[in-house]
Amino acid sequence: MMERKTSVVPPAQVKTANDSATCSGNDEIKSRAVVKYSAAPPPTSYALLQEKTDLKLPPANWLREHPQLGSAGTTILGSSSKSKPFSSFGMAYDFIDCIGDDVDVVSDSENIKKLLKIPYSKSHVSMAVHRVGRTLLLDELDIQELFMRSSQTGDWTWLKEFYQRLIDQKWQRKKKSKEHWYQKAILSKFLYYSINGDGAAEPVPENHHEREEENGAEEFSSSWPTAFTNRCSDPEESDAPKQGLRNDFVRNIMWTFEDIHMLVGSNMPIFGGGRYPAVSLRLRDNNKPINILTGIDYWLDNLMCNVPELVMCFHVNGIVQKYEMIKTEDIPHLENSTFSTRVVKDIAQNILSFLKSNCTKEGHTYWLFKASGSDIVKLYDLTTLCEEAEEEKCQNPFTLPVAVLLYKVASNLMLKARQNRKHYGTIRTLLLNCVKLLDQERHPQIIASAHYMLSELFQLDEPPEENGRESLRAGGSEDSYSDEDRVEDEDEEEEEDSSSQDDRKAVAVIRSVGELSVPEKYKSTHQIRPSCTFPVSQDKEERCRHVLCYVLKGSGLKAVDGSVKKESDLPAADPNTPIPLKYEDRSAIGACTAEKGIALLFERAGPLQADQKHPTRSGMIPGSWQHHMKLQLFLKASKAYYVLSDAATNLLKYGRALRYIKLSLQCYDAYCSVSGTLHPQVLHFHSQCLSLCGDIQLMLAQNANNRAAYLEEYNYQTKEDQEILHSLHRESSCQAFNMATDLAMDPEYQLFVSSKCYEASFELLDSEALNDHGSDQLAQVLKRLGNIRNEMGVFYMNQAAAMQTEKEVKKSVSIAEQELWKKSFSFFEKGMRDFEAIEDNTNTALLLCNTGRLMRICAQAHCAMSADQSRGEFSPEEALYYNKAIDYYLRAMKSLVSRESHPAVWDSVNWELSTTYFTLATLLQDYAPLSRKAQEQIEREVTEAMMKSLKYCDLQTESARQPLYQYRAATIHHRLASMYHSCFRNQVGDEHLRKQHRSLAELHYSKAVCLFLSLKDAPCELLRTLLERVAFAEFTMAGQSSSAAKLKSLISALEIMTETRHAFQLIHKELQEQIAVGCAGSAESADVASGPTSGLNLQEVMKLIAVFEPSFSFLLLQLIKLMATMKRKPSNKDEELLKTLKNVYSKLLRAEKNAPLLSRVGFYTELLQQLIPQTGSDSTDIHS
Repeated sequence: MMERKTSVVPPAQVKTANDSATCSGNDEIKSRAVVKYSAAPPPTSYALLQEKTDLKLPPANWLREHPQLGSAGTTILGSSSKSKPFSSFGMAYDFIDCIGDDVDVVSDSENIKKLLKIPYSKSHVSMAVHRVGRTLLLDELDIQELFMRSSQTGDWTWLKEFYQRLIDQKWQRKKKSKEHWYQKAILSKFLYYSINGDGAAEPVPENHHEREEENGAEEFSSSWPTAFTNRCSDPEESDAPKQGLRNDFVRNIMWTFEDIHMLVGSNMPIFGGGRYPAVSLRLRDNNKPINILTGIDYWLDNLMCNVPELVMCFHVNGIVQKYEMIKTEDIPHLENSTFSTRVVKDIAQNILSFLKSNCTKEGHTYWLFKASGSDIVKLYDLTTLCEEAEEEKCQNPFTLPVAVLLYKVASNLMLKARQNRKHYGTIRTLLLNCVKLLDQERHPQIIASAHYMLSELFQLDEPPEENGRESLRAGGSEDSYSDEDRVEDEDEEEEEDSSSQDDRKAVAVIRSVGELSVPEKYKSTHQIRPSCTFPVSQDKEERCRHVLCYVLKGSGLKAVDGSVKKESDLPAADPNTPIPLKYEDRSAIGACTAEKGIALLFERAGPLQADQKHPTRSGMIPGSWQHHMKLQLFLKASKAYYVLSDAATNLLKYGRALRYIKLSLQCYDAYCSVSGTLHPQVLHFHSQCLSLCGDIQLMLAQNANNRAAYLEEYNYQTKEDQEILHSLHRESSCQAFNMATDLAMDPEYQLFVSSKCYEASFELLDSEALNDHGSDQLAQVLKRLGNIRNEMGVFYMNQAAAMQTEKEVKKSVSIAEQELWKKSFSFFEKGMRDFEAIEDNTNTALLLCNTGRLMRICAQAHCAMSADQSRGEFSPEEALYYNKAIDYYLRAMKSLVSRESHPAVWDSVNWELSTTYFTLATLLQDYAPLSRKAQEQIEREVTEAMMKSLKYCDLQTESARQPLYQYRAATIHHRLASMYHSCFRNQVGDEHLRKQHRSLAELHYSKAVCLFLSLKDAPCELLRTLLERVAFAEFTMAGQSSSAAKLKSLISALEIMTETRHAFQLIHKELQEQIAVGCAGSAESADVASGPTSGLNLQEVMKLIAVFEPSFSFLLLQLIKLMATMKRKPSNKDEELLKTLKNVYSKLLRAEKNAPLLSRVGFYTELLQQLIPQTGSDSTDIHS
């Protein structure tokens, strides 16, 4: 049984999808029809004619237009058995969403029936086949009519000659017989009677048969749209493509036959009544049996239109005899008309597979031809034959409709492609084939639009997907949908002598129509593998070059420029002559001149207010398609060059990057010249361009050493770039951003230009036009502004430091130095404000740190010099600037809050703060301002500064600076110990204060020795500290009166002296390493004259040895004397010690004074080693 649902047809002219109904015959065939559009009113009951009604007499309403009959209302033919040559295109335009993917076939229902009847019919078949994606468009191609139409112009003569070889040259179209027109006339009258059964019969006019013939001739008159030979530039809006391409069918149906999806057009009248909501009416001569062709016709019509029942009216010589009701599923089993629905299904699948496997190229017109009475079906590629005959492509009447359809399908897919990139390959193939079909002079707008869409496929702001990286070459030609792996059965092709030459011209041949009835004879190869995969590239530059190519080549800008009439006398530019991108040496240009030049940058950066009303420089009319397209192309080119510039910047190719950003800004300049208003998105993009330009100029300033390479990159130009520039110059001088994009030779100017670019970008983002669009980018630009101001501050600070270093004679601070300080300080302050605005505490701390460094440079410049150019006392100005530096460092630490926020920056600020305190204390100590301050006050300030420096010495955290901190802490303790040592020696009177100084001196000496010992690479500092400590012990002993106290002090001093062996061991090791690597020559030459070497200051070593020898000798002598004169009886231990002391002292006195340094150091080490058991000293415990 047949499954079905009630179909409610929507009102006329409302295009909607209907509920579906499923029909099946013999439980074998699956059929589903959905009415997409219907211009007919809901079906009404048909009038049941009385028996003996004479159909030769016309009803009163005959030939009057009636919506129930659709187009049958204006012709005596009753129903449209002849389809128009472009009917499928009309449907495709109306249901563009279905084309390319969802639908297999689009055609008139009559063409579908004709194809499915091929194995049963001897009549000729001539159809044009076009491919769009996986959709085939089928149209009847009346070759005779085409030749009649083209005989006046001489076109298609090659096809006429070719056609005459396929058929009998004497063959002419047979005129329709009077019997044919008679049958058509009574069918028409029958349909009108069925609408209005009460209409009175009227006599048939005498000239009735003449009218029949005339109207019949009209039915077969030329229906080729003449509009396609005319110039048409707008596929969307122009009326030209619509003339002759209207969807004239009463209804459009989405018919699914088994697994084949078809969009068909039908004009079959449908009536209501009976047990079913819809029936079709048929008129049959009772004397003639229904043949198989008629049965298939009736069955397919009902399936396509979802009609469950057929009402057959039988007549004899026009006199109604009876009615008969036939269910649709019973039609294949009628007497004399029996056919297998499964075979019809096989025929449909085989024909579709045959066509899809061989009609592989979009834009090509294929011709499916079967001669009358022949069993051979041939498929020709008329486009290829046309090219071989050197005919112009525009002479093919299908060229423009196909191109427009390809364009429309691609445009529709572009909307879907934004969500799914899988459509990109299909879109690209559609557009490339569209462009191939069109002539640029005739259709510049379609070509320009197509190339703009091609450029849109290459997403410039998104990284390409990792999966599916396939090039176009990997999947076949760009205009073909064929499966390259398909194997053709060449063994089945038998050569025929009469048609071998023509067969070779055929794309494919069906040798016998009987093959179509064999199940899966032609295997389906139309499942398109990704042969048109979109060429995805990981290389940004390659993607951008594709975009620029589509913007320019043979289309885009060229198509637009070619269509604009020249209304000005602009000199013609030679595209083969490169436009030089000159650079200027800006070193001689002052800030004022630069300010004037850079002003243009701000003028172009702001939004334009007034709409443009006058023609552009090239004569373009605002609002025209050329104007709109040029805006899009200029903006696309600007974005492509921006991405190229960004990619070059990442590759450190700054010369190339500057050239690309120059081209991007020139495209934007031309855009501004053409556009009356700038949308926020465009302004936002422009701010990005300015920001990138600022980045590049900054990088060029920082990499001045590679200037020659950058200059070569900057001056290079491709032919593509030159042609785009020439197109830009038709609309604009492109000079607005020259100051920002020139390659200058002066780093100061480059930094200045960079800052101005950032400022312009910031002002743009901060404007009212972008209040809601640029919040994220605003923070980025502010960060860049803060950075460039920091760079400029550092630049001027370094210049001031260099000027200070280059001074041969220290004089007072010059005005030039002060100006540099002011500039540097101003930029640092502005940068801090920028970073504070975005709450960037880390960078704020860095700028505060740099400002602190500037203050230290100012302090160094203010150091007082005496008349003999020696360093004078520590001046108040120095103290002022050092204290300012300390304030900035403290603010930096406060900004960071804690080390966890940014350890690296925190450590840097911490080090600089410790260094500043240490420098201040050292200068106060070494160049004490005794003329202004008391000694005690200076000592307090030194102690305070030293202790603060020590506070910021991070001795616990393991880092690269830890050894430096240890060395500084050791040095601080050494200096403090020396200071308290000096105070102890010079202090007279206050015994309590002297004891305090003595205690502090011993404490700091002890800590200094510990730290120097842990360093392992400061032997000289360790030796000096120990010798000072020995001297301190000796001075203490000198103030003692009792022998016991003196002996105790001397033994303590000797213990300290024995610790010097660690220093001598380190010195001895370094000297040996120097000899081993040949740095110091032989051991014999290692003396004072050899001078300082890599890690050891030999002069310093000699000076310290000169202090060590007498001090060591004095200690030994005093101890020997004191122990020898002791009144109490010496113990065995004392005697052993005395013996050792005398032995060491004896060796020391006999030592050769001119021995090599290495020998002397080794000798001292041995002597000191001998004293260790007696003194009880070890390497880890230093007694104070």
